Amino acid sequence: HFPLTIRYARNLGLDCMGMTGKFHTTWGDFSSFKNPAALEYECFMMLANGAKCSVGDQLHPEGEICQATYDLVGDVYSRVEAAEPWCRGARPLTDIGVMTPEEFTGGSHGDLPEAAMGAVRMLQEGAQQFDIVDSHADLARYKVLILPDAIEVNENLATKLSAYVDGGGALLASHRSGLDPAGEKMAVQEFGVQLKGEAPYSPDFLTPEAEIGDGLAETGHVMYLRGVEVEAGSSAKVLASVAVPCFNRTPEHFCSHNHTPSSGRLEYPGIVQNGRCIYFAHPVFTQYTQNAPRWCKQLVLNALGRLLLEPLVQLDAPSTALATLNQQDEPARLVLHLLHYIPERRGARFDVLEDVIPLHDTGVSVRAPGPVSAVRCVPSGDEIPFELDEGRVRFVL
Repeated sequence: HFPLTIRYARNLGLDCMGMTGKFHTTWGDFSSFKNPAALEYECFMMLANGAKCSVGDQLHPEGEICQATYDLVGDVYSRVEAAEPWCRGARPLTDIGVMTPEEFTGGSHGDLPEAAMGAVRMLQEGAQQFDIVDSHADLARYKVLILPDAIEVNENLATKLSAYVDGGGALLASHRSGLDPAGEKMAVQEFGVQLKGEAPYSPDFLTPEAEIGDGLAETGHVMYLRGVEVEAGSSAKVLASVAVPCFNRTPEHFCSHNHTPSSGRLEYPGIVQNGRCIYFAHPVFTQYTQNAPRWCKQLVLNALGRLLLEPLVQLDAPSTALATLNQQDEPARLVLHLLHYIPERRGARFDVLEDVIPLHDTGVSVRAPGPVSAVRCVPSGDEIPFELDEGRVRFVL
């Protein structure tokens, strides 16, 4: 919840505060203690995303505080205090805006759209720098705008998106994003596709060409959720085609325990590029929230690589590493937060985080807006050797 919500809230011109608790489960869980690594992770995520920190506790009815609770909070807050000079007045630097479907699909307390959640996870795991935005945002500040799965486009938004592309911006959309509010036709002509209707087969199999399929086997990859069938225009390039199954799995046409295998027949486009716009026919972001197929994430990140040639941050690190880049004016500096914490489903009800596993010899590259005098690890102040290479700062942490 927090990584998505803060990336929207921090752009509203208001102070933001992250809220967690000292409890192992939830509020009112007396005589329980959050694992120190988990509390550290949550507070550091707040700092890295421009939020202030708050840790909730509940006083015993007798009115005496629990010393162990404040030993736990105090230990983590001592490290928060040490980091404060690099967090005050910091603002995020971002390449990408992700439009939230909540504006169009509605939402309720504690309920966030699966498409938006999937986009956040993919981009975090790819070390991308991004905000969550709505249709009223100033799009000119982003190099790429992502419309995940369910962004309906009325006439006003279509005009705004066209102006954004004309001004040099790039679009990445999926599934029903870009369709008109009735869901009957493509309202964003820049994608170079026309809607034919719901895909006739599901699951079907996305078969990418070499570049968009970098890092994946040269074969079909199952797409569990039904996509749409589109037709590519003459100016568009099909980056991946859809192979259909032998038949849709029904009581009359049955195969195995899960779904029918591919027939190998390529019948309609799955990923299409038209200039600086790329369109996915499947709900890849919702799918990633549900069961995280690596190929969905890899295809999205490969597509971003075609639209965003010089991302702000590049990491030679596992996908469990999180990176956020901020900027301070006084003093003038960039602040890169690198976190490595791995939540695990050790119990049946929720993820826990117990151990901090350090990374070593981590390669980092940052696109710098101007000259760089030093790279330091803070708060220790240790200088790190670095190289400047065509506007990028490269170093090993």
